[in-house]
Amino acid sequence: MILNVSGRTDIVAFYTQWFMNRYKEGYIDVRNPFNPKAVSRIKFENVDAILFCTKNPIPIIKYLKQIDKPIIFHITLTPYKNDIEPNVPPKGHIIEAIKKISEIVGIDNLYIRYDPILLSDKYNIEYHKKAFEKMCSLLNNYVKKIIVSFIDDYKNVSNNRKILNLREFNSKDYEEIGISFSNSASRYNMTVQTCCENQNLSEYGFKIDDCLSHEQAFKLTGKTYKSWRARKCNCVQMVDIGVYNSCSHFCKYCYANYDEKQVKDNFKKHNPNSSLLIGELQSDDIIKERIK
Repeated sequence: MILNVSGRTDIVAFYTQWFMNRYKEGYIDVRNPFNPKAVSRIKFENVDAILFCTKNPIPIIKYLKQIDKPIIFHITLTPYKNDIEPNVPPKGHIIEAIKKISEIVGIDNLYIRYDPILLSDKYNIEYHKKAFEKMCSLLNNYVKKIIVSFIDDYKNVSNNRKILNLREFNSKDYEEIGISFSNSASRYNMTVQTCCENQNLSEYGFKIDDCLSHEQAFKLTGKTYKSWRARKCNCVQMVDIGVYNSCSHFCKYCYANYDEKQVKDNFKKHNPNSSLLIGELQSDDIIKERIK
C-alpha cells in the first residue's frame, strides 16, 4: 500500500514527532472518519511508499534519512498572506526547505502544488502571474512538476466568504492563467498540470495528469495499484492516515477543516505517544489490520 500523509490534515507540519514515533514502533492506528469505532491498523512492513502532503515540510527534513521507504512529496506553495493562511510559515523558509528536500528525495519525487487558485481584489490575475513566475525562478533546478487547482466551494469556503472576498473566474481569467503559467514553467524547464479539474487548461500547454500516477507508483515500488475509488480521477489508491479538523494552519479555503473549535479541541487530545493521531484507543474499538 501507499500511505497518504495526509490529505485530511498536515501531519508533517504539526505531528511529525508522532509520525516518527509510529514509524519506529512499526504501526499506525487510523479511525474510520465515517465509523469512528472501526480502527485500521497499518503495519509499516506492508507499506510500499509514502506520499507526504504538506504546506510546511520543515519539521520532517531531519528525519527523512531514517525512513527506508520510497518517498514522494507534494508541497503546497501558494502566494497568500496570513489573512488567508494564518499559520503557514514565511514562504521564503518553505522554499529553502523545498530545495533541501529535492536534494534528499530527488527532483522526480517532488511536486509543488500551487493550490488552490482564488481570485479577489487583492489576489487578482496579475498578482498570481507575478507570484507564479517568481516561484518558478526561485525553484529553478530543484522542481520539475507543478500541480494547479482552482478553489471549490467547500463548507469552510462558505464560512469564510467575507474574508476570502472571492470573485468568479471567467474565460479570460483561465486564458491568462493558462498562457502565463505555461510560459513561466517552460522558461524553467518545468511542467504545469491539472488533475481532475473542469478547467484543465490543456489548450494552453498544461498537462492533464494524476497527482500520483500509476506510472510514478510503479517506478517507485515496482508494483501496480488500483485507482482511488473515492475520487473521480485516475490517481493511485492510497491510505490516508489523517484526521479531519485537526490542522492548525487554519487556511480559509481548506476542505479538511470546517470547525475551528473542533480543531483546537482535537489538538489538545493529541498524544505523540498514542497509536492514534487524535485521542487514545478505547476498549470497545474494533481493530482490524489493513494490508492493502
